[in-house]
Formats: sequence, structure tokens, C-alpha cells
Amino acid sequence: MNIMDFNMKKLAADAGTFLSRAVQFTEEKLGQAEKTELDAHLENLLSKAECTKIWTEKIMKQTEVLLQPNPNARIEEFVYEKLDRKAPSRINNPELLGQYMIDAGTEFGPGTAYGNALIKCGETQKRIGTADRELIQTSALNFLTPLRNFIEGDYKTIAKERKLLQNKRLDLDAAKTRLKKAKAAETRSSIWAEEVTKSEQELRITQSEFDRQAEITRLLLEGISSTHAHHLRCLNDFVEAQMTYYAQCYQYMLDLQKQLGSFPSSYLSNNNQTSGIPVPSSLANAVGSPAVASTSGIVITSPSNLNDLKESSGSRKARVLYDYDAANSTELSLLADEVITVFSVVGMDSDWLMGERGNQKGKVPITYLELLN
Repeated sequence: MNIMDFNMKKLAADAGTFLSRAVQFTEEKLGQAEKTELDAHLENLLSKAECTKIWTEKIMKQTEVLLQPNPNARIEEFVYEKLDRKAPSRINNPELLGQYMIDAGTEFGPGTAYGNALIKCGETQKRIGTADRELIQTSALNFLTPLRNFIEGDYKTIAKERKLLQNKRLDLDAAKTRLKKAKAAETRSSIWAEEVTKSEQELRITQSEFDRQAEITRLLLEGISSTHAHHLRCLNDFVEAQMTYYAQCYQYMLDLQKQLGSFPSSYLSNNNQTSGIPVPSSLANAVGSPAVASTSGIVITSPSNLNDLKESSGSRKARVLYDYDAANSTELSLLADEVITVFSVVGMDSDWLMGERGNQKGKVPITYLELLN
């Protein structure tokens, strides 16, 4: 029974405090009550904390969009995070594109120029996909997590103490208002003397609680400078992760460019029909010298000298433009940039020449070769 009485008294006291704060807040808004202003330093700290929170949220959300453009995937990751479970690994866009290229190249034939190039491009795209995955993991750990910890941890504590400070201020101003009214009534009647004494004691208590809460809030807010320093280190980590990612991608593309070498401007498709790519007349008479296409920067070699060789009975030196894996024992595997001897054999398909490297001989596709003078 005593516990029930205590609970009822506490509930009544809490309700009275809440009502008092509500009245004080309303009268302040209506300009009917005075308001204790916080000191300028504390106000600046509060403004700095609020500004930090707003921009941290914006940077964090946009970084998540940058690292994971798919909104559905972001929602799924959020749900798994709240359930404290690891999200299932999914193939990313570069990896998916790479797999499509590899599958297409395999079906077109690794021995064809287009098929071989597709496979090499696909392998590079998959490596870029792996680098992309590493960027996301590193950035999430070293950049996003600290920002999220501030929003969900430190700032929540600051907001809680700030709200408590606001309540203590309302209590203080309500006590000031009651004391002012009691003193005004005392001038008319001495029976209010006891009420004045009670109001003065209440004011001293509320002032002490307000000062204490203001100090607690100030100490928390001064930690924002340390938060900025920590976020600066995290930002450096994020920049370093991006730098590593873009450097990897650049190197992968350089390696791919070297592997692909130069593509002839006219080559035969899988059904032995011409590809339809036009050859400038200025290149038709060129012998042994590649020309550079202005639109793509790819080296283009005129096939006229290769055709001349097929019509002759002699042999010539040729540079291999890019790697080729022999499909069977009648063909010769090639490595980019190596020099081999080539010659024509009567009755051989027009797409091929006979290649010779030391004691090794075999058919080689003419689209992989550049004749040397």
C-alpha cells in the first residue's frame, strides 16, 4: 500500500513538473514570460554540434549511394544489419558484365579475334569488380562506420543531455516566475512571506541543477572538436581507399590494352564473311606500317601486305599483335609482340597462314599478325 502511495505521489509530482514546463514554454512563446538565455559559448557549441550532425548524415547517405547505387540492395543491407545478420554476397555489376563477356567470347570461339578480345575484357571486368568489392568493404569499415557511430551514439547522447538542459531551464524560469509572483503578492499581504521563502529555496535548487546540467552539456559538446579530428582521419582513409581502387582499375585497363594490342581494321567474322568495317584508301597501299584510328586510338594494320604474301611463295617475318591459344594440334599458339616467320601454303584457307617459330610450325590467323619489312 505504501509503494502504491509512493508511486501515486511520484506520478502526481511528475505530472505537476510537466504541466509547469508546458505553461512556461507556452508563455515564453507568447512573450508573457522571461527566458534564461544560454551563454554565447554554449550556444556556439550547440550550433556546431547540430551542424556536424546534419552534414555527417548527408555525407554518410551520399557515400552509401556512391558505393551501392542500387536502392533495393541498400535496403536489404540495412535490414540485415538491424537483424545483426550478414547480408548474402551478391555479384556486382562489373563482375556480371565480365561473366557475360567471357560466356559470349567462349561461344563465339576463343580462337576468333572478337571472342578472344571479349574473354580478355571479361576477365578484366571481373578484376575491377573484385576491386570494387574491396573498396566498398574498406570504405564501410574505415569511413561509414565511424560516421554512423557518431550519429547513433555520441550525438544521441548530446541530444539527450541537450533536452535535459532545456527541461532544467524551463524549471528554473518557472521558479523565477513563481518567486516574482510571490514577492508581488507579499507587498499586499504578509501571509505570502512563507511562500516567498519556499519559492526562493526552490529557485536555488533549480539554479543549481541548471548550472550542473549546463556544465555536463558543455563538456559533451566540446568533444565535437575531437570528433572532427577523428572524422578527418577517416576521410583520409576513404581517400586512400579510392586512390587504391582507381589506381588498380587504371592498371587493369593498361594491361588489357597491352593484351588486346592492335586490331586490324578489317577482319573476318565467325561465318567467314567480312565485317563490313571500311578501310581508308590511304591505308590500302600501305606496306608493313600500322595506322592509328583517330576515333579510338587503336592501331590499325592494312591487310594488303598479308594478301600479297598469300599470293607469293616466299616467307616473311611478322609481329604477333596479341595472344592466341591454338585450338588443335594443327595450329600454333602465339604470344603478343613475339616475331615469327609466316608463309603461304597452297590450298590453305584464306584466313590463315603457316607460322614457324624455331622447330614449331602450325596455322596462325592472319588477323593476329603484322608483317615486318
